[in-house]
Amino acid sequence: MRGFGFAAHGGFERLAYVEVPEPIPGPGEVRVRIRAAAFNHLDRFTLEGIPGLSVALPHVLGSDGAGTVDRVGEGVVGLSTGTKVLLNPGMWDGTCPACVAGKEALCRNYQILGEHVQGTVTTYAVVPRRNVHPLPERMSFPEGAAAPLVFLTAWRALKTVGEVRPGDRVAIVGAGGGIPTAAVQVAKLLGARVAVVSRSASKEAKVLSLGADAFLPFSDDRPLDRALWQWSEKNGVDVVLDSVGAPTLPRAVRSLARAGRVVVIGASAGPKVELDVRTLFWRQASVRGSTMSSRGEFDEVLGHLASGRLHAVVDSALPFEQAEGAFRRFEAPDLFGKLVVLGPTP
Repeated sequence: MRGFGFAAHGGFERLAYVEVPEPIPGPGEVRVRIRAAAFNHLDRFTLEGIPGLSVALPHVLGSDGAGTVDRVGEGVVGLSTGTKVLLNPGMWDGTCPACVAGKEALCRNYQILGEHVQGTVTTYAVVPRRNVHPLPERMSFPEGAAAPLVFLTAWRALKTVGEVRPGDRVAIVGAGGGIPTAAVQVAKLLGARVAVVSRSASKEAKVLSLGADAFLPFSDDRPLDRALWQWSEKNGVDVVLDSVGAPTLPRAVRSLARAGRVVVIGASAGPKVELDVRTLFWRQASVRGSTMSSRGEFDEVLGHLASGRLHAVVDSALPFEQAEGAFRRFEAPDLFGKLVVLGPTP
């Protein structure tokens, strides 16, 4: 079976079409014929190699996928062949204390499609039955592939970990990727006032069209914390969502109000950060980490996607034969939303 990924870790030069065994669903599993898959920044880290994580090579990228049920394993009920579905990219064991308590995101055996196991940019993906959900009628296959990982991440980070409440001032660092486009919508749905801070002023109109209250360009001369301090009328912001890391996290902490929270969901520009902890204890603020979601949180997100209160933003949807070009759009200055690859032609 042909897929898109890599046979050895490295940079973009390692991207390749690879051959992997066609998966067969076991008991409790479902095989989905992929009609659309989507890339995330996680795929870049997987390609480069994540310290401590060993993946089977060759490896297929892609955590998100939507398609049709192709085959089911023993014991699977409630799914018919041909049913349109999307995938929850997070997988848990279902037996550990965290899972039993409904906190699947804390499962010690948590895995992510395309990171720990073979991904979705291929013909078939096999996942547990609980990871397969009917595709909402209002959503196309590309939209179904674009939505899950970024929305479940933003939902948990803002609602559960960040504890966003109506009226809170929320800042989202970055403008063009899938996470910011999802986070703006989630924060507004939770009743927050939302500012997006970015070095790319060209994306202002698109960000505002998603519902953001303000777009704040920052630079070395007008750093992030100064822009947010002015926007908040020198009160500070209640929650900052940061996926950048080293270049922005110290400034994000300095922008916080009393009892403010920075929620870290990634480190795309560097994982090592130096903080002035005096800001934390004096303002009684905190830095919190968040990743993926629980089963219940995913169900909440899916409900909002089905109702239209949230919607996936697709930057581009390219044929399978152009998967490398789609991946390389991560570097494009005009990137806005998710990078989708259509499934291979049968």
